[in-house]
Amino acid sequence: MAVSSSASSSLLRAASSYSRTRFFHSSFRNLSPSSPSLLNHQRSLASAAVRSFHCSPRWSHRLDWRSPFSLRAQVRAVNPVIERLERKFSTMAAEHPFKAVLTSLPKPGGGEFGKFYSLPALNDPRIDKLPYSIRILLESAVRNCDNFQVKKEDVEKIIDWQNTSPKQVEIPFKPARVLLQDFTGVPAVVDLACMRDAMHKLGSDTNKINPLVPVDLVIDHSVQVDVTRSENAVQANMELEFQRNKERFSFLKWGSTAFHNMLVVPPGSGIVHQVNLEYLGRVVFNTNGVLYPDSVVGTDSHTTMIDGLGVAGWGVGGIEAEAAMLGQPMSMVLPGVVGFKLFGKLRNGVTATDLVLTVTQILRKHGVVGKFVEFYGDGMSELSLADRATIANMSPEYGATMGFFPVDHVTLQYLKLTGRSDETVAMIESYLRANKMFPQQERVYSSYLELNLAEVEPCISGPKRPHDRVPLREMKSDWNSCLNNKAGFKGFAVPKEAQDKVAKFSFHGQPAELRHGSVVIAAITSCTNTSNPSVMLGAGLVAKTACELGLQVKPWIKTSLAPDIVASAVLSGNRNFEGRVHALTRANYLASPPLVVAYALAGTVDIDFDKEPIGTGKDGKSVYFKDIWPSTEEIAEAVQSSVLPEMFKSTYEAITKGNPMWNQLSVPSSTMYSWDPNSTYIHEPPYFKNMTMEPPGAHGVKDAYCLLNFGDSITTDHISPAGSIHKDSPAAKFLLDRGVERKDFNSYGSRRGNDEVMARGTFANIRLVNKLLNGEVGPKTVHVPTGEKLYVFDAAMRYKDAGYDTIVLAGAEYGSGSSRDWAAKGPMLLGVKAVIAKSFERIHRSNLVGMGIIPLCFKSGEDADTLGLTGHERYTIDLPSKITDIRPGQDVTVTTDNGKSFTCTVRFDTEVELAYFNNGGILPYVIRNLIKQ
Repeated sequence: MAVSSSASSSLLRAASSYSRTRFFHSSFRNLSPSSPSLLNHQRSLASAAVRSFHCSPRWSHRLDWRSPFSLRAQVRAVNPVIERLERKFSTMAAEHPFKAVLTSLPKPGGGEFGKFYSLPALNDPRIDKLPYSIRILLESAVRNCDNFQVKKEDVEKIIDWQNTSPKQVEIPFKPARVLLQDFTGVPAVVDLACMRDAMHKLGSDTNKINPLVPVDLVIDHSVQVDVTRSENAVQANMELEFQRNKERFSFLKWGSTAFHNMLVVPPGSGIVHQVNLEYLGRVVFNTNGVLYPDSVVGTDSHTTMIDGLGVAGWGVGGIEAEAAMLGQPMSMVLPGVVGFKLFGKLRNGVTATDLVLTVTQILRKHGVVGKFVEFYGDGMSELSLADRATIANMSPEYGATMGFFPVDHVTLQYLKLTGRSDETVAMIESYLRANKMFPQQERVYSSYLELNLAEVEPCISGPKRPHDRVPLREMKSDWNSCLNNKAGFKGFAVPKEAQDKVAKFSFHGQPAELRHGSVVIAAITSCTNTSNPSVMLGAGLVAKTACELGLQVKPWIKTSLAPDIVASAVLSGNRNFEGRVHALTRANYLASPPLVVAYALAGTVDIDFDKEPIGTGKDGKSVYFKDIWPSTEEIAEAVQSSVLPEMFKSTYEAITKGNPMWNQLSVPSSTMYSWDPNSTYIHEPPYFKNMTMEPPGAHGVKDAYCLLNFGDSITTDHISPAGSIHKDSPAAKFLLDRGVERKDFNSYGSRRGNDEVMARGTFANIRLVNKLLNGEVGPKTVHVPTGEKLYVFDAAMRYKDAGYDTIVLAGAEYGSGSSRDWAAKGPMLLGVKAVIAKSFERIHRSNLVGMGIIPLCFKSGEDADTLGLTGHERYTIDLPSKITDIRPGQDVTVTTDNGKSFTCTVRFDTEVELAYFNNGGILPYVIRNLIKQ
């Protein structure tokens, strides 16, 4: 990329200021925190830095790709927060409750890496038995302890983890950074911009709405695969991506300049979790000479992938992430930790995907919702870092908050492989050893599991859930059972006489046919596997061998579907819920990338790979699975020769340069966003409309109608707007009325910045099963007062216009799947005041609370069916009107207009969540708190 001389000069001046900033930080410890020389030094530095940076490229988030902080973030963050720094630094040194354990970490050759809050210096033998994942929580509490947001009592709770974790005690946690992808990042930046407007209307300082921790936003979710089987596919798809999403991308680029500490990785750079693993993950931070473990919360449930690197990370809702950005501690229940021992070695031909599907099934059976899983044992040394990351990635599928792999020698080798400097890796190892976070001794766990890696066999999962594992050798018989079984997670209820049905069609002038089980989508996709060189190169070797033997993929795979056929998708992803991959593929299987290739070649899932040929080679002979499957040694040789440090360095150095399409986007320089009322992508949401400084207070629900009545396993894919916008939906009508042509609808994900589109897309999944419809499947419901069948949005608006509240009835695992804040924002905008379910997925329950919706659980053994609830009743929830009269987890009475009464548990799990509810949600709570500070 060419750089003008003026830009070069500007960059050099900025780099000079950056050097002075680093010198200032290193010499900071020698100055008294309140001395005039320090304060003057801060002000002069800020002034010089701002002048220096004035003309530099403002979107770029790295000067040196290895640097953990952006030049722009450091320069722009200094001036607005000088007063806050003065207050903070003047009190921290004198008043920090744990200042006595602040210890120097020496360098082997002299000098020091920095200082750190030493856990061994606490001199408490209980710490030696803590799981490593809990030690990260402990260090954060010690370092952030101010006896206000984080108290000494919180530190004691964590140290006493063995006794306190079974009691569901609450602790605060401050993550080191926040991770966003663009689908969830757009509404987050929309909310931040709207919060600035609210601060302005309430007469407060809009600069208080700025991230106080590093925020990394990776634009990766917008790409669609329009062009396939072409050497130009990547460039062509990226051009279409920019055409569709120019307004969204411009908005995100504006956010990267309007908010400091926000770093944007442009489109085309890689999958968010891969970028996090290979580039953004610090493992150990060094901020102003203070060392501490990296930790991250992300607005994508598979943020857990970073746990494979020894970085504590998990997914949260967008609204929780926004609060964390603004310096609010996350309130969480101190989790139990399941110790999972691995031993032995994977057999030849068994992949990391086979392992993770096996682990997922084991952990789902054990029950790990709300818990940490920590892996240990001799088998750890047999797993590459990428294999560990694959297992950690699927934590949401096995239900854990995270699947954690402590840092060891494998981790350190991976850091060097991906381009981290030798000095950085030495600092990381020295810190972790000094703070007893490097595996050295036995830990105590809440419960224990173990797995002999040698017992893992090739497998896939499906056809509708990630934890329904099927050994590959049993796939053909399992498929035929699914055709016969009654409709459900493992059944399609296809009559015997229809199981041999053939759908004939013409494809590009050639006759073709599909049967039950025909593969119509074969996709190597998703973060779970595409960051793992062994399975990706394994897939390449399978394809290479198949081509050499003359095998070909059926030309219509991915591009055609036929009605009334149970067609199948095979993908290397992590979610296969019905309707997620494609609305018309009813069977969806998760498999390793090499198996995806194999099934694409076979063209059907109705095959026994051990006995039946995949196809016919160019020599006329049958080709079997074993003929194309590479050995473990072949894959290892390909990895060793192809995956080199220079590859990572060149890839991530290119990120700072962006690409021409991104660089050409022009954005306004204002720090307040100018909302365009005609935009169908970015719209000012109504969350803070008529907001005052007085919280609205607690409330119950009176005479509410049931908007929807669900069974078990309603996912965020069912609730939140996702995928394509159906031509007859309320969202489609909204867009057409505003002059948007159907070809330009784009996806719901791309329109998450517009609440009017998203509200209309809530509960719009065509596979929605609502008991009020008596077996009919689709995005509609019954308007109880009239008996009319309406789209969910239309029914909700009719209730709202008439002044009626609504509730949702649900079964077990309500809200499982991706961590989508719109799965809570949407129902709130529809007027839903409460959800009564058998159980909730962790993140979704938290999101409901964050949007002011009351989550309630039926008592054990009860649900809507056992209580005789049909959804045609009106519901009153007897919740006190004073927040001080409500306790976390207390019982409340629900009554109906036909005389039924039952008891539920209110799922406000912490005192902080009660405060959110009292304020009408987490974002109003944050605004009021920031104004008061």
